[in-house]
Amino acid sequence: MKVPISVVIITKNEEKNLPKCLESVSFAEEIIILDCGSKDKTVEIAKNFGCKVFVEPWKGYGPQKQSAVEKTSNRWVLSLDADERLPSETVTIIKEKINRPNVSAYSFKRKNFFHGKWIKACGWWPDRVVRLFDKYSGRFEGLVHESWVSKGKIEHLNAFIEHYPSENYFEIIQKMNIYSSISAEELYKKNKRVSIFDPFIHAFWMFIKSYFLRGGFLYGFDGFIISLLNAAGRFFKYAKLLELKKYNTNICKF
Repeated sequence: MKVPISVVIITKNEEKNLPKCLESVSFAEEIIILDCGSKDKTVEIAKNFGCKVFVEPWKGYGPQKQSAVEKTSNRWVLSLDADERLPSETVTIIKEKINRPNVSAYSFKRKNFFHGKWIKACGWWPDRVVRLFDKYSGRFEGLVHESWVSKGKIEHLNAFIEHYPSENYFEIIQKMNIYSSISAEELYKKNKRVSIFDPFIHAFWMFIKSYFLRGGFLYGFDGFIISLLNAAGRFFKYAKLLELKKYNTNICKF
């Protein structure tokens, strides 16, 4: 029997990741896919799986996910990214919680994998995120690194979501470029002050924190690259903010 829960997934060109994600949530009564213009087989895969598919222009991560939530039929919603999936033990816990909910939302730990390894360093663990919630108890906020902001109590579950954010360095660099652009525009709209020294200061401190304080050095070359790109993300976030303030150009291309 299907569980009375709605799953929401936002997508763009996710034909590689989407099938395994959908298989892991096949227990759900409803699956909402909100696409923003995929050029591959993402929409076709979703329709063949029986999902309700909608297509809308990109609005930013938080607004896009909130729009998907507003299209659901059930009170309880599970939000996943296409590169995430639920292990069977987490599905069991979700089913138990949905039968007797006593809070407004539930958070999970994310296991982030790269090159076949579970990365427990560089800020990638435990990477706790709120993903199961009563849709009337809050909303998604943030254009990038969005989060569900709940008005009620959140229970932190000892349950996991598996996350496969990138297959290689090229994909990590792509995401770093996109996220730093969106973050810069978000700061620009808030009229954040920035100096020419900020990109260097933030990048240096992020590398120290990621590689040394958060154990990136324990994961060899991958740990070094992840830490380096964490630092690069901070550098370009503030460099792009400087660019916006100087030239007022549109730097974000999703």
